[in-house]
Amino acid sequence: MVKNLPATQEIQDAFLAFHRNLDFVRKFMKPLLIGELAPEEPSQDRGKNSQITEDFRALRKTAEDMNLFKSNQLFFLLHLAHIIAMESIAWFTLFYFGNGWIPTIITAFVLATSQAQAGWLQHDYGHLSVYKKSMWNHIVHKFVIGHLKGASANWWNHRHFQHHAKPNIFHKDPDVNMLHVFVLGEWQPIEYGKKKLKYLPYNHQHEYFFLIGPPLLIPLYFQYQIIMTMIVRKYWADLAWAISYYTRFFITYIPFYGVLGSILFLNFIRFLESHWFVWVTQMNHIVMEIDREPYRDWFSSQLAATCNVEQSFFNDWFSGHLNFQIEHHLFPTMPRHNLHKIAPLVRSLCAKHGIEYQEKPLLRALQDIIGSLRKSGQLWLDAYLHK
Repeated sequence: MVKNLPATQEIQDAFLAFHRNLDFVRKFMKPLLIGELAPEEPSQDRGKNSQITEDFRALRKTAEDMNLFKSNQLFFLLHLAHIIAMESIAWFTLFYFGNGWIPTIITAFVLATSQAQAGWLQHDYGHLSVYKKSMWNHIVHKFVIGHLKGASANWWNHRHFQHHAKPNIFHKDPDVNMLHVFVLGEWQPIEYGKKKLKYLPYNHQHEYFFLIGPPLLIPLYFQYQIIMTMIVRKYWADLAWAISYYTRFFITYIPFYGVLGSILFLNFIRFLESHWFVWVTQMNHIVMEIDREPYRDWFSSQLAATCNVEQSFFNDWFSGHLNFQIEHHLFPTMPRHNLHKIAPLVRSLCAKHGIEYQEKPLLRALQDIIGSLRKSGQLWLDAYLHK
């Protein structure tokens, strides 16, 4: 027998984590509520630790009481200002020194830095962590990711929130869908090995990663996927924002390099940015557990899939505060400048329940990416030869 639940029943942790206006959310949740399973019915939730869930919800309430979901508008304004400053410095470098090799390379590195930092900023708005009203976050998100980066807000939302809901879960997290180029974790390489799947020599993936991972993700794969998504799914507003970026870029740099030269210059910038993006985003995830759906509670599932990098001014800036990846995954709408404040409480909750809280130096985190790929590749080879 199914018992009906009241419309005000608490929202699940994952759904709660992604939204600011809970009253607005409940309007959509109410018609989806059909009741609860009777005790004799099978459930994926019954193996979960209810005490961890209760303690995590208490932690979230503490964070709310500490006003940690309130953003500092000046922080994000200054971040935007330093992006615009870098764009201006890039143009002035070419205007003043000319388009020789040295000014060109310097300008490309400045613009790649600007693009990386704009990527972290659009991430803030995409997670609704800047303004109290979701609408304003969405509007500025389209401006930053569209006009400053030439990408699609809808493409990012669709991809990124799947990752947050089920991080490092095969067939649910698009970030671990490697299109047979890499094998990740422990389960996948063994499965590929047993089935004698050899799309590439995976025992060398830690080596060819340097050739096809960081260099190609943004300029080749993401660029194609973004453009095709906007056209196929008819995201015309996103396409207009992206066109505004490319129009501005070519108007600015065609006088220095011509049409073909500007296209090459743009792809060189994307090439540099892609290295930055891949190393930062993978140092928190690819080294962690990657597996099929384990049906854990929200807190445990995020801790299994994420790790932190030690705090410093440089690490915060370099990673867009994604060095606090654990806290960001637990509280996606929390402004990044507050993540360090909740970190000690998260660490204490982990200690209470015997859950590992991983934090590493930056260089160690980057090295672990290669170590993880090497380990998975060896698992594949062993299974391929012997199982």
